Amino acid sequence: MRILIPTPLYSYTGGKAEVAAEGATVAHALRDLDRRYPGIRFRMVDEQDCVRPHMRIFVNQELVTDLEQALAPKDEVQIIQALSGG
Repeated sequence: MRILIPTPLYSYTGGKAEVAAEGATVAHALRDLDRRYPGIRFRMVDEQDCVRPHMRIFVNQELVTDLEQALAPKDEVQIIQALSGG
């Protein structure tokens, strides 16, 4: 499936805005993404397997709240990272 990466995480993907991953659920796809691009998952998911507060994950433009949500091979996963500062 197609994974859209936010600009702050480009350093993990070698500058790629769009990458591929496989998995039956969002959690599996993020693990596959981490296998391909080590360290990227930890920027999105914490030690308790919860999406970090500043991250949002969308599947086919719908917000995902459960990482066990099923995925199909043609789905598009978009990762959004909030920017903060003052």
